[in-house]
Amino acid sequence: MKCSFTKPVLFACAILLILIVAQENRVAAVEPCDPMQLSPCLDTIRKGSNPSDQCCKKVKEQQHCVCQYLKNPNFKSFLNSPNAKKIANDCHCPYPKC
Repeated sequence: MKCSFTKPVLFACAILLILIVAQENRVAAVEPCDPMQLSPCLDTIRKGSNPSDQCCKKVKEQQHCVCQYLKNPNFKSFLNSPNAKKIANDCHCPYPKC
């Protein structure tokens, strides 16, 4: 009698492979950390104005980099300012606890 469980095992392996490839593509799609990408937010950081849609888009793209930016003394004062926290709040991006 021949075992009939090879098809389900192959199907499970195929699904697992698809999930792994999808996860790798998602990780590769993350924007590289570049603080210059946050330049659309400079006016808001300086003046406290409402963030533009472009600013919010860039904040969301660079959100995974904020802790790295906070380690840099050149950016830390900007990112710890009340206006930067206002941007995080207005753009619905939680301010990280690094």
